[in-house]
Amino acid sequence: MKLLIGISGASGAILGCRMLKTLHAFPDIETHLILTDGAMQTIESETNFSISDVTSLANRIYDNTDISAPVASGSYQIDAMIIIPCSMKTVAGIASGYADNLLLRAADVTIKEGRPLIIVPRESPLSRIHLRNIKECADNGVLIYPPMLTFYGKDISIDTQIDNIIGRILMRLGIDSGKVQVWDSK
Repeated sequence: MKLLIGISGASGAILGCRMLKTLHAFPDIETHLILTDGAMQTIESETNFSISDVTSLANRIYDNTDISAPVASGSYQIDAMIIIPCSMKTVAGIASGYADNLLLRAADVTIKEGRPLIIVPRESPLSRIHLRNIKECADNGVLIYPPMLTFYGKDISIDTQIDNIIGRILMRLGIDSGKVQVWDSK
């Protein structure tokens, strides 16, 4: 499986870092990575990961300004794309088809080729503009996966919550991370 991971500048960069770390444990999954400038700033300010730590977890890394990168073309086969976290700026670009950087172009290509695109929008509260853009993405087949907390299970640490969010996203792609808390009413 070949997955394209995008990390935008939204708060919650740890989600993207941990997604890559989780996928790194699967040797049969090839990860491609696009980091925005904002993502690099957020990774450095919000996490204990360095940019080189993050890029070392991916098989291929692309410069967000390189519109000629392979993932900018529909002829380049990927199985799915995940933008985690996804800023409202990125959501707006996807919703409007405004592909002025590689992350947005790759998302646009993913949609036009009918491949799965999952976005993990990070903003609170959501304005009507945000909601309209998210709805537009959903209307075009994008799976919207806000990083919502779960409260079933007794261990509700931040690490457990992050593992659960990532695991649930990967479940949508048929990947079992082994870290999803499953509902059990007993």
